[in-house]
Amino acid sequence: MKIFLSMKPSIELFKLIKSLSKSEKRFFKMTSSLQSGDKNYLKIFDVIEKQEDYDEESLKKSFKGEKFISHLPSEKNHLYKLILKSLRSFYSEQSISSILKQEIKNVEILYNKALYKECEKFVARAKELAAEYEKFYYWFELISWQKKLLEEAYEEGEFSTNLDELITEEELVIAKLRNLAEYQIVYSKINLIFRSGGFTRNEKERKIVDDIADYHLIKGKNTAISVRASSMCYYIKGLCAATNRNYEDSFQFFNKTKEILDKNPLIKEDSQQRYIMTLFYLLRCYIDSHDFVKAQDLIREIRDLPNKKTFSSIDLQVKILTNSYNQELNLLHRMGNFSKSISMIPEIDKLLEPFQDKISKEQELYLQYNKAYSFFGIGEYKKSLSFLIDVLNDNEQNLRQDIYSFSRILNLIIHFELENYDYLEYIIKSTNRYLSKYEKDYTIEEIIIKYLRKLSKAGNTIAQAEHFELMKKEVDLLLNTRQEQIVLEYFNIQAWINAKIKKTSFAKEAQIL
Repeated sequence: MKIFLSMKPSIELFKLIKSLSKSEKRFFKMTSSLQSGDKNYLKIFDVIEKQEDYDEESLKKSFKGEKFISHLPSEKNHLYKLILKSLRSFYSEQSISSILKQEIKNVEILYNKALYKECEKFVARAKELAAEYEKFYYWFELISWQKKLLEEAYEEGEFSTNLDELITEEELVIAKLRNLAEYQIVYSKINLIFRSGGFTRNEKERKIVDDIADYHLIKGKNTAISVRASSMCYYIKGLCAATNRNYEDSFQFFNKTKEILDKNPLIKEDSQQRYIMTLFYLLRCYIDSHDFVKAQDLIREIRDLPNKKTFSSIDLQVKILTNSYNQELNLLHRMGNFSKSISMIPEIDKLLEPFQDKISKEQELYLQYNKAYSFFGIGEYKKSLSFLIDVLNDNEQNLRQDIYSFSRILNLIIHFELENYDYLEYIIKSTNRYLSKYEKDYTIEEIIIKYLRKLSKAGNTIAQAEHFELMKKEVDLLLNTRQEQIVLEYFNIQAWINAKIKKTSFAKEAQIL
């Protein structure tokens, strides 16, 4: 059966070619050289590879007069499939899933050729791998092949294999598979809450998280019946605690997740993304507890991961780069070192430039907010606003509403600093309308807006200083409760108020608090 790819004018082909590493390109050209016949697809490859941006017309001009230009779309489609085929071969020995798929294919071929003894050897070897890596789907499939081979052995009068033992093993694998699948469903639920809001905003959301944390597979002892399930159990516990902003418990659970994966290198090797995200959650815990030295050490450890073959894929590199630099900016903000965070921005942009179309929307938003906050920290309010506008104009209704909400608070404060008092009154109304759409049981946003309205009306008068004193008392009192402290993860409101009262810099006050 032929499969035809539906593509826009080769944008997908262009992106695929540009994503190839030097070794991947070399392998593709080497395997292509072994093929006979015309290789028009290689000519297309060479032209697209040299393009900075995809240009269909330029591609056509390059082959003006060539016969194959009349069916260029099919040639491009052929090239796309050949590149994917080459990549499958290139990585066939680099992931346990690829190896097991290949081994099962070998089993099928040998079985169809009635080479049952050889087939048994492949099944035994592959099943051992599947068991070591806890790849339960493949393990279950290999047991099915064993049962087929058992039928053939019975026909030959061989009864050396114990069917009862095989059935018991199959039941165990099915149980582990179901157990892990149930953990994955629970994880999807808590991950949705975290990705949409960043943290729980009201009692209703906290109840959902508490129900997940109270689920029998999460709170019970010895409920995870595999290493994979155990690591996922503690990972879910950590996410529940982090979403409720309980960073003490979150640290313990993510530390346990890391410990499990470190003790089981084969599972860790096949759970790279969970391992990376576990490290980032531990990093957040260090930053929240102001353990800045350990945070800096962990950032260095995370950045070193792509040097290891297991963590060298492009998608993991992008996750490591974007997350680590966002968290380093966050760390510098907590330290009040805004001048260093500013100096890092050009370096970050240069490092991320090759991966622009691969950065997640969440990390892109967070990075723009961090840039805005960095420039705010040194008093460059117009520059800060230019980055913040990118966030405000790109409101995604289902993603990280915490970033969008506190971007609006920072927007108000920037316009106050720019003394845009008339405009501030206008955007306070629109900000209130936006924030009122989301039910929450913390009031810090309302208090900040209440005083910004008073401060803007007071203008540059003695009354403004009095408002700041009253604001300080109310905010300091509110921040004695954990739920209200959420603002400090996005903006150091106490440092800003103190800077206004003492007539010092925001950065200086941020270093103290």
